[in-house]
Amino acid sequence: MKIMRWLLLFLLAGMLGGCGTMADPSTWFQGDDPASEPAELVDFTPVIQPRQLWSMDIGDTGTAFRRLAPTVVEGMLYAVNEEGELRAVDARTGNLSWRMETGLPASAGPGAGSGLVVFGTREAQVVAYAADTGEKRWSTDLTSEILAAPAVSDDVVVVHTADGKLFGLNALNGEQLWLYDHKVPVLTLRGSSSPVISGGTVYCGLAGGKMVALSLDSGLLEWEKHITVPSGRSELERMVDVDADPLVYSGTVYGAAYQGDVAAMGEGSGKIFWKRKMSVYNNMAVNWQQLVVTDARGHVWSLDPDSGAARWRQQALQNRGVTGAAIQGDYTVVGDNEGYLHWLSSSDGSMAARMDIGNAIVAAPIVADDVLYSLTSGGKLVALGLPEE
Repeated sequence: MKIMRWLLLFLLAGMLGGCGTMADPSTWFQGDDPASEPAELVDFTPVIQPRQLWSMDIGDTGTAFRRLAPTVVEGMLYAVNEEGELRAVDARTGNLSWRMETGLPASAGPGAGSGLVVFGTREAQVVAYAADTGEKRWSTDLTSEILAAPAVSDDVVVVHTADGKLFGLNALNGEQLWLYDHKVPVLTLRGSSSPVISGGTVYCGLAGGKMVALSLDSGLLEWEKHITVPSGRSELERMVDVDADPLVYSGTVYGAAYQGDVAAMGEGSGKIFWKRKMSVYNNMAVNWQQLVVTDARGHVWSLDPDSGAARWRQQALQNRGVTGAAIQGDYTVVGDNEGYLHWLSSSDGSMAARMDIGNAIVAAPIVADDVLYSLTSGGKLVALGLPEE
C-alpha cells in the first residue's frame, strides 16, 4: 500500500508539474488505507464548558482557502467570505458595524490596521477599505493570486503573491513601493505564508524552506535563513514549503516547513537557536510557556519555546484535518474538518472540552482579549469565552 501511495504521488506530481501547485495535504489519500482514516472521537468528561457569546452567518468561506480568516483590531472583528462580502463587527457583542458587498472573489485576509482593512483575491488584486466605514480606498493589480493575508502598517501594506513575490504598497494609495522576488520551486503546496510586520521589519516564509526578513521601508533583505534545506531525488521529496505564518515573540521568530523542521531564529539576526524535525503547514501559537504546533498528521504538540523540547503530544485527532492552534487562557484550541473545536489542557495536552459548531473548520481559531473566534467553511462565525470563575 505504501508503494502504491508513492506511485500515485509521483503520478500526481507529474500531472501538476505544469501548474506548480498541489492541494492541501490534509486532503490527500483520505480513505485509501486504514492508517489514513480520521481518528474516532472518544468520549471524555469535560473539564470546562466554553460559553458562546455570539454567532453569525457571514456566507461561505469554502475549504480551499485556509487564509480567509477573521482578524481583530482595536475591538473590531473583520471578516470576508469567498464572494467578497466584507464585514466589520464589534468583537465583544457581535453587533454589525458595517457590511460591504465588494463582488470580488476573495482568497486571503482580511488584514487590518492603521485604519485599513485589506484582502486579496483569486484574480491577483489587493483591495483596501476604510476600517470605520467600509468605504473603498484603493485597489492594485499584482502578478498572481493571493493566498496569504496582507500585513498592514502605518505606511506600508505588504502582500505575498502565489508566484513568490512580496510587494510593499503605499498604504495611502496602493502604489508599489518595492518588490522582493523569490523563485518558486516546481511543486509547492497551495498556500503561502502571510507576511508579519514587527517594528521596521517584515518577516515571511517562502516556498523552498526559507524565512526572510526585509526592511519594511525599502524591501531590502536584512537576513534569510533556511528553516529546512530541500533534499531528495524528486520534486515531491524536495517540497519543503514554509506556509505557516511567522510568529514573532520576545525577540524570537518561529517558523515551520512542510516535510521539514520547526525553527526558532533571532529576530534581529536570523541566528538559528534551535530546530526540531517536524512536518508543519498550519499556523502556530506561542506564549511564555509553550509553542503549540499541529503537524501534518494532525498531532498537536506543545514545545518549549526556548529549546524546542517536547512538553507533550496529543495524537487523538490524527487525520482529522486539524487546524493551526490558538491559546485561550490555560487551554490550547484547535478545530477539525468535521466542525469540532477541541480544548486541550496546556499543562499536559489532555482533552478538556469539545464543541460542534457546524461545517468544517479550515482556518485556525484566533484569540483576542481572552475570547476565541472561529469560522467554519459554511460561514458560521462564533465567539466563545471560557467559564467565568
